[in-house]
Amino acid sequence: MSSLIFLGTAGGNAVSKQIQSGGGIVFQVGELQFHLDPGPGALVKAKEYGINLNHNTAVLVTHNHTNHCAELNVVIDAMTHCGLEHRGVLLASKSVILGNEQMHPALTKHHAAMPEKVIPMEKNHKIGFDLVEINAISAEHGDETAVGFKFFCPKFTLSYTGDTKLTDNLIAELGGTDILILNVPYPGNKAAGMNLDTESAIKIVSMVKPKAVILTHFGFEMFKANPLEEARAVQRATDVPTIAAKDGLLVYPESYSPHRSVRGYP
Repeated sequence: MSSLIFLGTAGGNAVSKQIQSGGGIVFQVGELQFHLDPGPGALVKAKEYGINLNHNTAVLVTHNHTNHCAELNVVIDAMTHCGLEHRGVLLASKSVILGNEQMHPALTKHHAAMPEKVIPMEKNHKIGFDLVEINAISAEHGDETAVGFKFFCPKFTLSYTGDTKLTDNLIAELGGTDILILNVPYPGNKAAGMNLDTESAIKIVSMVKPKAVILTHFGFEMFKANPLEEARAVQRATDVPTIAAKDGLLVYPESYSPHRSVRGYP
C-alpha cells in the first residue's frame, strides 16, 4: 500500500507566521520513502506523525526557496545518521545544489557528501527507483531552475507541481496523472507572481482530468479565504474529488480508482 503524509501545508507568508507547518510531503511506495520539499517544520512534524526520516530513499526539492528547503540539510542528517551511513539520494533543482547569481546553494558542502548520490534535476530528467520512475516536469517560478516531479508507480501516476504559474507545457506534462498535488497559495483569481490560484487550479484539473486532486501550500490569503471552500469550488467546477490538505493529512493513492476513493486523517 502507498501513502502520502503531509508534514506541512503552508506556503509563502503563512510559513513565517507558522499558521501551519511547511515540512513538505512524505510519499511512501512499498519500501520506498520520498520526502518532498522539506521546509520549516519537517523534523518536528515527522516525529509527531511517526515518520522515520532515516528510512528516506530520496529527498526531492523543487527549488531554492526557504519554504521548500529550509530543513534540507537536517533531513539529510536524519537520513544518514549525521553521515555515519552513506545512503539515500538527493534530487533537486540546480539552484538548490549549485546556487546561482541570486542564491547560495541550499545544500551545504558538508551535507553534499552524505547521500550516495546528489543529482541536479532539470526538465525531462528521469530517475528510476525499483518499480518507480520519477520525471522532472516543467515549472515556471521565481527560481528559474524550478521543477515539479511526476511519479510513475505500478498502480498509479502521481504528480506534484511544486511552485509554478499555469503554462501550456505544465498541462501537457501532467497528462495521464491519477493523483495531482497542486501548490495553490492564492484563492480565486488572486495569484501574485509565478504561482497558482484557485481559478488556475480549475483550468489545470479540467484539462488533466485526474482521479483526485489535493490542494496544498496555502498562503495567508488562502487561509483567510478558507482552503476547504476553495477545494469545494474546484470540485464543483471539475467534478473531480478535491481535498484541501491540512497538516497530518494521510492519503492512500491506490484507493483512488474509478470504483472507490478513501481519505483519512490520523
